Amino acid sequence: MTTELRQLSELPRQNATQVKNQWGEVVRLVRQNGSVAITNHSTVEMVLLQASTYEQLAQELHELKAQKQSQLDELAQRFEQRLAGLQQPQAPARVQALFGAKGKLGARRPKAGAAF
Repeated sequence: MTTELRQLSELPRQNATQVKNQWGEVVRLVRQNGSVAITNHSTVEMVLLQASTYEQLAQELHELKAQKQSQLDELAQRFEQRLAGLQQPQAPARVQALFGAKGKLGARRPKAGAAF
């Protein structure tokens, strides 16, 4: 489940002085809108979020990192398998035969990938 966030330019804004002097109003805005941009000299410096939104974002980030790590682990495993194949005793002779063919296919049909 992906958390939908509004663009920074679409968020209601409060300047730092308002946050300091009218904290209750800022909390009401955050509850009403989900987040509020805090400005200092008309520049957004931070965004206040509801704790539940922050927790959801943190969980989604953790899941994305786990997914990326899984993909990297799979690629590393495939690389190690191919490297192991290249380190076999017959590998140099197969590479020489490949270069010796000079682009000719021979009797075997070409493969288009593992799915074919």
